[in-house]
Amino acid sequence: MFETLSDRLSAVFDRLSRHGALSEDDVASALREIRVVLLEADVALPVVRDFVNGVREKAVGQDVLRSVTPGQMVVKIVHDHLVETLGGAHEEGLNLNAVPPVVIMMVGLQGSGKTTTSAKLARLLKQRERKKVLMASLDVQRPAAQEQLAVLGRQIDVPTLPIVMGERPVGIAKRALDQARREGFDTLILDTAGRLHIDEPLMLEVAAVRDATSPTESLLVVDSMTGQDAVNVGKAFSERVGVTGIILTRVDGDARGGAALSMRAVTGKPIKYMGTGEKIDAIEPFHASRVAGRILGMGDVVGLVEKAAETIDQEEAEKLARKMAKGGFDLDDLAAQLRQLRKMGGMGGVLGMLPGVNKIKKQLDEAKLDEKLLKRQEAIIGSMTKAERRNPKLLDGSRRRRIASGSGTTVPEINRLLKQYQDMASMMKRMNKLGQKGLMRHGIQALMPGHR
Repeated sequence: MFETLSDRLSAVFDRLSRHGALSEDDVASALREIRVVLLEADVALPVVRDFVNGVREKAVGQDVLRSVTPGQMVVKIVHDHLVETLGGAHEEGLNLNAVPPVVIMMVGLQGSGKTTTSAKLARLLKQRERKKVLMASLDVQRPAAQEQLAVLGRQIDVPTLPIVMGERPVGIAKRALDQARREGFDTLILDTAGRLHIDEPLMLEVAAVRDATSPTESLLVVDSMTGQDAVNVGKAFSERVGVTGIILTRVDGDARGGAALSMRAVTGKPIKYMGTGEKIDAIEPFHASRVAGRILGMGDVVGLVEKAAETIDQEEAEKLARKMAKGGFDLDDLAAQLRQLRKMGGMGGVLGMLPGVNKIKKQLDEAKLDEKLLKRQEAIIGSMTKAERRNPKLLDGSRRRRIASGSGTTVPEINRLLKQYQDMASMMKRMNKLGQKGLMRHGIQALMPGHR
């Protein structure tokens, strides 16, 4: 996500950092480039203007121009302004402190991902917040919309309001609220209908549901890939209906990032969550400082740790850590790591959160880490004997042909897997040798093949 924006800004900062000292002309030139980058990323013009002016005000100060590392100082100033533009250092989560059931109303245009996002949010509240959640679809416009929510509810084991054919949205909302109260639910999520465009009937319907249920949170779901249109939709709903927060969907496909950068500044409402993929667990709280770090190539190590904590088997992780400390890492361990990678969203999901990854993109591309290969690689390891997994040196040509036949793969694929294993084993050795302080000092580049 934000890949194009991140690449372009990194190029600007790399040029700045090559200067021993910065003149006002250097800063002015960099700011012109940043302005163009933001506009091409579809960031709203007023937001770009305010952003550039704010950075200029601080960047041309004597503290920066006379700094020992002026390039890095400018990066820090841009980072701080990005955080401010995205919503500030103060994170605004959902307000769940009201008298239960807390009503969360989901609004937005048709096709923005409201129904799927409702289920994602329900699953997140159930698992992370330990809330008892009820979902109800108020969408009587789109065929099978109510059944879609019911199917998603069964997938995540969250109950949905029984469907009564012919019932109108306000009636459904009142019945859902009544059932949530009677059955002791903590949270009620109302999935309202959308339209292909903003129109009066849509706004009146959403306002009527709001008046009937008095929601604690009215969350606007917008597709970030629509760029400037997403900002316009956000502004319209904010003015007409009154939203308390925003959920950006399809952020994983939005390489430009203009909607995310503009939304808070234009609507005045916080972005509370972002959808990062199609899977039902692909939603995460929006943290301005972390997103700013990702955009500037600084990574999001805290987010990566949180994601790992949700999916990692603690006992298995401790066992692996002990083996690594002794210099042991076999193909069983690699298989466990491949399963873990898939749980965490694949290589792309993990690498995108590591600092310094932009600078080693070429090496990563050459490694050809194809997400689709993860399952095939697991199959290859599964076709080996226990002795072969523990001692890969046993894998001669005839054994490799047998494994290829058993796993439905080819000998070259097995060779690539073994090369990957050897690279990982070497990386583990370098990690142990560097230690935590060395890794912090040298960054991820120190773990790459060929680093001295």
